[in-house]
Amino acid sequence: MADDRIPTSRVARTARVGRLAAGLTARNLGTKTANLGRGEEQRRRAAEQRNLEAAEQIVAALGTMKGAAMKLGQVLSFLDVGLVPEASREEFQRKLGALRDAAPKVRFADMRKVIEAELSERLEDVFSEFDEAPIASASIGQVYRARLAQDGREVAVKVQYPGVAQAVRADMQNLGMILRILKSVAPGLDVRATAEEIRSRIHEELDYELEAQNQRAMARIFRGHPFVVVPGVVSELSREKVLVSELVRGRGFDEIRSLDQATRDRVGEIVFRFYFGCMYRHRQFSGDPHPGNFLLLDDGRVAFLDFGLYKVMPADLIELELACQRAGAEQDGAELHRMWSETGFLRRPDRFTGEQLLDQFLDATWWYLLDQEICLAPEVATQVMIDMSDPRSDHFGQVRQETLPPDHIFGRRVEMLTLAVLGQLGACGNWHRVAREWIYAEPPVTALGREEAGFHG
Repeated sequence: MADDRIPTSRVARTARVGRLAAGLTARNLGTKTANLGRGEEQRRRAAEQRNLEAAEQIVAALGTMKGAAMKLGQVLSFLDVGLVPEASREEFQRKLGALRDAAPKVRFADMRKVIEAELSERLEDVFSEFDEAPIASASIGQVYRARLAQDGREVAVKVQYPGVAQAVRADMQNLGMILRILKSVAPGLDVRATAEEIRSRIHEELDYELEAQNQRAMARIFRGHPFVVVPGVVSELSREKVLVSELVRGRGFDEIRSLDQATRDRVGEIVFRFYFGCMYRHRQFSGDPHPGNFLLLDDGRVAFLDFGLYKVMPADLIELELACQRAGAEQDGAELHRMWSETGFLRRPDRFTGEQLLDQFLDATWWYLLDQEICLAPEVATQVMIDMSDPRSDHFGQVRQETLPPDHIFGRRVEMLTLAVLGQLGACGNWHRVAREWIYAEPPVTALGREEAGFHG
């Protein structure tokens, strides 16, 4: 019988990670040795098979660890980072996708104890119906469908895994080792930046009361919106480890990907508008663009879920970012150099030219700063990530001489993950024409833009 417990001690979790690391190292060495007598095609196939097997091991090991480790697997499951050749990418994504979609093996009896302890009531006294099979999984909790006893409303009940807080603390201690394992199959992974991001966000994600507050803020902004839905929160039943909100039903990411191009383009524009528009219009936004965090409803609207990672940005910082985007769109490297020098982004401004900075900036933003129809694909996100953080990048030397404050890094993460989602959707559009609504305060040119303009008044 499988052991469904979450290993919470550092010793137990380090042992599991260590076994995984040892297996990957042995496989890498074995492949290199065998490669001495192989041709190029054989080496390619061997490397491909090694990475697919590594993906299976990562799914097995990180999937049981639940906390920060599972979050890493979730990110890799939809952000293609060049781990495997294109011919095997779909299979690789499928294996890592198990972390995103599969319900973890935690007994409902244990989850029930969390609910009743948080609400200080028996489950039957609060809910007239409660489906014990989870409808969704997150990195630190599960979501269940239920019906309120008080008024009969259908709700989604998000419950934190028992013991996950201790598990996450162990993950934080083991984070360096976990990331080195991932780096063994993803040489371009920026270990330090990834570690800092996870450490900074994980404590917020453990507090569902904070998430409920974030979700209420977004629900107020989008109440009555023509194509965006943010479910309301049942505040009286939300606690640190339990969050109850209105239930929405719709098509998940994998089903959306199978729909026709026009539908995927429309969903893509809505996703782009939601994450980018919230950041630049409202200065508060969900920081976790993720395939599991939105659903396509039957009426064509898109519901956005999960607000554990949330950010409110200062007005001057947003205006600086928009000014940089205007400079990029207008091919003004000199203006970029001036702004980055004055803000301290450049440690040694004299070592950079405006042309160098413009090239680097456009390599990250071209997909929404070029005024043309662009069809996105997973490879686009891969290349942008390489250009921004990988030693293979033409800009790597100058990137190491630049300093970005945490708030700016947060914004870049949202841009990157939004791009990754749009690439997986294969969405097409003139993203620049949409972005000009907040970059230049211009009137909309798309049907969705005109609907939204009517909503904002």
